[in-house]
Order: sequence, then C-alpha cells, then structure tokens
Amino acid sequence: MSWGTELWDQFDNLEKHTQWGIDILEKYIKFVKERTEIELSYAKQLRNLSKKYQPKKNSKEEEEYRYTACKAFLSTLNEMNDYAGQHEVVSENLTSQILAGLARYVQELKQERKSHFHDGRKAQQHIETCWKQLESSKRRFERDCKEADRAQQYFEKMDADINVTKADVEKARQQAQIRHQMAEDSKADYSSILQKFNHEQRDYYHTHIPNIFQKIQEMEERRIVRLGESMKTYAEVDRQVIPIIGKCLDGIVKAAECIDEKTDSQLVIEAYKSGFEPPGDIEFEDYTQPMKRTVSENSLSNSRGDGKAEPKFGGKPKGKLWPFIKKNKGAAPEDFSNLPPEQRRKKLQQKVDELNKEIQKEMDQREAITKMKDVYLKNPQMGDPASLDHKLTEVIQNIDKLRLEAQKFEAWLAEVEGRLPARGEQRRQSGLYDAQPAPAVNNCAQARESPDGSYTEEQSQESEVKVLATDFDDEFDDEEPLPAIGTCKALYTFDGQNEGTISVVEGETLYVIEEDKGDGWTRIRRNEDEEGYVPTSYVEVYLDKNAKGAKTYI
Repeated sequence: MSWGTELWDQFDNLEKHTQWGIDILEKYIKFVKERTEIELSYAKQLRNLSKKYQPKKNSKEEEEYRYTACKAFLSTLNEMNDYAGQHEVVSENLTSQILAGLARYVQELKQERKSHFHDGRKAQQHIETCWKQLESSKRRFERDCKEADRAQQYFEKMDADINVTKADVEKARQQAQIRHQMAEDSKADYSSILQKFNHEQRDYYHTHIPNIFQKIQEMEERRIVRLGESMKTYAEVDRQVIPIIGKCLDGIVKAAECIDEKTDSQLVIEAYKSGFEPPGDIEFEDYTQPMKRTVSENSLSNSRGDGKAEPKFGGKPKGKLWPFIKKNKGAAPEDFSNLPPEQRRKKLQQKVDELNKEIQKEMDQREAITKMKDVYLKNPQMGDPASLDHKLTEVIQNIDKLRLEAQKFEAWLAEVEGRLPARGEQRRQSGLYDAQPAPAVNNCAQARESPDGSYTEEQSQESEVKVLATDFDDEFDDEEPLPAIGTCKALYTFDGQNEGTISVVEGETLYVIEEDKGDGWTRIRRNEDEEGYVPTSYVEVYLDKNAKGAKTYI
C-alpha cells in the first residue's frame, strides 16, 4: 500500500488532504487549549466558592463549627479546595505535555509538507517541459513529412509534363530531395526526443513521484500517530489526578460519616443550658374570697377609678421608651454575671483555661531565658547575662499578673459551682431569688431558681443601677410609643432591678406592647410612663387578635 503507486495521478488531492490533516491537528490544539482555560477557570471558581463559605475568624460562624455537621461541611470546603488544585494540575499538564509539543510539531509539519510538494511540483514541471518538447518535435516532423510529400508530388508532376523545361524539372527534383532530407532530420530529432521523454516519464512515474508521495505518506502517518499519542496523553493527564480526586471525595464521605446527631444535640444543650430549674405547678387562686384579690387588681382599679381592670388596646402612652437590648451600648460585665448559671460557668471555665495556657507559655519563656542566662554566665564570650535581666523581670511580672487574673476568675467559677458563697447575690437574682416574703405561689416557685430556661447573654442581669428616664439618650426622644396588643397577668412576683426591666406583683394585670420574639422576654406597660421587660414565663399573655402585630396562638 503506497501512495506513490496507488495515487500517482492524485497530486492535487493529496495536497488538499495533507492540508486538511494539518487543520485537524490545529483544531485539536485549539480544543486542548480551551480545555486548559476551562480547567483553570473551574479551579478558580471552586477556590472562590470554598473561600466564600469558609467561616470568618473571630465571628459567630467560627463558633458554629463545633458541631459535627458544620465540621463535615468545613472538611468538604477544604477537600473542594484540594479538588480545585487537581484541576489546575490538569491544566498545567495539558499545556506542558500536549500544547507545547504539538505547537512546535505543527510548524515542523508545515515546513516538511511545503518541501515535499515543492519537489513534486518541480518534477511535474520538468515532465511537462519534456512533453512540450516532444510535442514540438512531433509537429515539426509531421510538417516536414507533409512538405516532403508535396515536393515529391510536384517533382513527379513536373517530370511528366513535356512542356516543362529540363531546368525546371531539375529544380523540382532538388527541392524534393531537400524536403525529404528535412523530414529525415525531423524524424531523427523526434525519435531522440521521444526516447528521452519516455525515459523521463518512466523516472517521473516510477521513481520521482513514488519517492515524493512516499515521503508525504510517511509525514501524514506520523501526524496521525502524533495525534493519537496526544489523545492518549490527554486521557492520562486526567487519569493521573483521579486517585487524588478520589481521595478528596473519600475525605468528604469520611467527614460526612463523622456527623453525629447525638453529639450535636449535646452541644446544643451545652451551648444554651441556663442551669435553672423549670417552674413547678401553679397553685389555685380562690377569687370567691374578696380578701385574696391581688394587689395589682386593686391598684389597677384605683388608678382607673373602676372596680375592674379593663385595659384599652391601642393606646399611645406619653413618655420615652427604654431602649432595652436592641439599642444597648453597654459592655458585658467581666465576671459574666449577666449570663445564666450554666452559661456563666462555661464562660468562666473557658477564660480560666485561656489564662492557664498564657501562664504556661510565659513560664516556658522564663525557663528558656533562665537557661540562656546560665549559658552566658558559663561562657561570657557568648553574651552578657545582665542583658537578659530586664526581659526576665518583664516575663515574671506577666506571670504574676496572669496568675492574679486567673485567681480572680477561678474565684468566680467556684462561686458559680457552689464552692464559695455568692457575692452580690441580690444584684444578680431575678424575682424568684428575691428574699422578700411572697404569697404561696411565690413560695412554691422560690424553690426553683427560675421558671425560664431561655435567658440569653444580653437579656439577663446587666447592671446594678436603674437609669431614670431623664438619663435616656437623646436619640430616643422622638421615638413613637408602641400600641398595646393585649394584656397579661403576672403569675409570679418579679423584682425588675436591672435596667430595662419592670417589677410586677403576682396577679397584677398589665398591657402587652411587644410579645416574646424568641429571647424569653415580653415587653409590658403599667401606665403611660412605666414600661419594661419581664420574663415571658412569669406572665400569662392574652393577645388582642385585632391588634396590629399580634400573633394567633392555638
């Protein structure tokens, strides 16, 4: 199977075919190049995606990654980052192993093809020139033969005519002989050129063209082999990263298998457990006896001038609103006394652990400086021992300072855990901690620490000082008072000693101006100038369904 023998007359088609082969190779190069760009773009998008969902440092999101499900998600993000790296490797390998080599090969292929077809055209032009010479000699031989034949016929005619002179006959004979000689010369020339052309033609079709076409065939076959090898390399580049990509996916699966719903549930308990006991049973209040009516009903009826408390919804009390919680600009106390017991214990324990780590770090530094000083004492040429005294003194002072700080937090921690008597207990206790005598319902509830287990860091006790309305920020002067959306009845006595809270007496009826938003507090109003927050579990709420903002409870 040879192009030189099978396709000896398809020079133009072979030229088109080889050009098409180069176009195919260039098309494949373009395909691989676009694939590398896609891989790089995909890797960049994966990295950006992974970075976008990484938890921000020193934020609430970082705390959420204690849960096993969030840890698994974080592992997924890290694995996706490695996954993106493998796509970058694919792009780099495709560029180095395929694109660079093929680009050079295409240029070499074009030069080789140009050279081969140049030789073919040169041989083609040579055989065409020989053919033209042959045709010219043939036509000349044909013309001379015809001229010789006509001269011979003229001589015979003149020789047969008796009226023609002998001189004319001789002249005709000589002319016939000349023409005959010219024909013989043309014949010899034509024969020589024909032999030469046949030789050149045999060489052209059996030697030159087969050799040129064989080289073109070999060139084309090398191009096909190179393209096939590039395709294999293309597949191998992907195959090489499959194990690593598989490890990335295995890491995601392993992280998912480490998700433990029970552990997450326990973490929720540890995160939000207040340490309070749930409220006990509510005692029956006998309203058949006038003497047992609550103080709040009497005070409410006296203030309204009526025997019954019939609050009006939608009223607009005058006076400033206390910006509790939402606009609180104060910082949390150092001893975390604003937190429920369990949350406070956790915060204090965390602080103690951090201080102990800092102390250990400073002690290690002190030990290192001490050893260095001993080396300087034994080998004065290495350094001056006195130069380390200032640094050693500074480290010792830091250790003493940190120890004092740790002792302070350990004392607070012991206080929470019941090892020491509570200090400032009256300041931090809610109404159920109050030592004042209370009705039977209060005595029952007093055995419990608090009927509300949903205290949050910012809604618990924050300050010892009650701030008067005259001390409010000016930015709240023009704030519109909220309309009442219902009423509530106090189930327990609550001594609102913290800023933003309001004291209530068991059985008292008040207005509700803002219901519980999930933080365990309800905003109520006693009169036009007195309002604040009470624990939701201390009151029984009756919302007006027609009031704006009221929710329907089933």
